[in-house]
Amino acid sequence: MSPRPISRRARPGGADRRLPPFEPLFPNPLVATVAANFWPRRLDTRTYPVEPRRFRTAPGVEVLVHVQQPTGTAKGEAVLVHGLEGSSSSKYMLSLAQTLLTAGLAVHRMNIRTCGGTESWCPTLYHAGLTTDIRTYLESLSGPAWLIGFSLGANQALKLAGELGAAGPGLLRGVCGVSAPMDLAACSRATAEPRNRILQWHYLTAMKSRLKRRQAVVGERWIPSARLAAIRTLFDMDDQVTAPSFGFTGATHYYGTQSSAEFMAAIRVPALLVQAQDDPIIPFSLYSAAGIRDNPHVRLIAPAHGGHIGFLSGSGPRIWVDEIVRDWMRG
Repeated sequence: MSPRPISRRARPGGADRRLPPFEPLFPNPLVATVAANFWPRRLDTRTYPVEPRRFRTAPGVEVLVHVQQPTGTAKGEAVLVHGLEGSSSSKYMLSLAQTLLTAGLAVHRMNIRTCGGTESWCPTLYHAGLTTDIRTYLESLSGPAWLIGFSLGANQALKLAGELGAAGPGLLRGVCGVSAPMDLAACSRATAEPRNRILQWHYLTAMKSRLKRRQAVVGERWIPSARLAAIRTLFDMDDQVTAPSFGFTGATHYYGTQSSAEFMAAIRVPALLVQAQDDPIIPFSLYSAAGIRDNPHVRLIAPAHGGHIGFLSGSGPRIWVDEIVRDWMRG
């Protein structure tokens, strides 16, 4: 029997508006995940011209943000953050940007450090708990903004909201995490399962390619080719490259301190979690944690199917999650 869809409102007992039903185009979670990665999306850059911003977040560190304005006066601003080895041009970033621009919001598609062709823009890599760049960018805006993250970017967004705590409303109107790997250790183990070998291969191939491009900037002594060639899992990558480059003692230390699950209880702004129960690399049991269950600011929407940032609908709007996020932002 398939698990039932879950919608849990932030405040128990509150009236719940009717959600658009999700009927998966691809019930198989791996197929849904891969198909969504290649599904064509539309972003109207003629109506909404793109302004590339090279933004300095720290001494020697710059990131690339693609900004678009709606027609007429903006009803608000939304900052979008992509996932592992994605960019501002990832398919899910483009379609959500189109949906939000049409709804009247200004959209900022943010590239994480060294992503989107910016390998030479800073001396460091990125990691799943690095929130300083997002916070600095939010502080540059004219007022509180919506923050929406996907996968690794969702972990960053939720962790930042928790770090801000009671100060959150000063920067955030709300935060949303789509397919958030909020326990990095559990998700690393899940990704290494034999059924997910294609996904792990995809991530590792992309990471190794980017790191080889980084070698042209920082040299072999920082990322030795021999060490890179020996890496076979995401855990190896995090243990041998990501963690030591940021001063963590290893992957276990990195995962234990940077997982957003540890920060969920402190969130004090409206928070939406959209998580498929059949996500192949994020165990759904993570979403029963007390920090999520007992925080009245958090709302969980968990359809039975959808894969990892999949959510391709077989009926109604094809990109179901975009409609969910937009309607949540409207209140």
